[in-house]
Amino acid sequence: QVQLIESGGGLVQAGGSLRLSCAASTRTFSSYAMGWFRQVPGKERMFVARISRSIFTSYADSVKGRFTISRDNAKNTVYLQMNSLKPEDTAVYYCAADSTIGTINTTTPLAYEYWGQGTQVTVSS
Repeated sequence: QVQLIESGGGLVQAGGSLRLSCAASTRTFSSYAMGWFRQVPGKERMFVARISRSIFTSYADSVKGRFTISRDNAKNTVYLQMNSLKPEDTAVYYCAADSTIGTINTTTPLAYEYWGQGTQVTVSS
């Protein structure tokens, strides 16, 4: 069982930046691909970014060029640096862990076995 704890959410004005962190309670953190998703009330959880074991990254089109995912395996932590924030980025952000080798569809929540509790990000206009 892996516990994931997100932090770093908050209220920011449009154009501002936030950095989310997700700390994992596992000694085998480097064996997991990690993802970030976001969700607004009444809508499905949406893919934001993913970083593989080999540090390959992928992003949703809506955040490409503004968000950066990274990981520090020594600290068992994955980060999401969010720049040029827009009101439409407002959501609860979740980190997730995927232990499967060779996951094909990496943008579906179903690919991830472990989830954090979420952290609220609110961007004011």
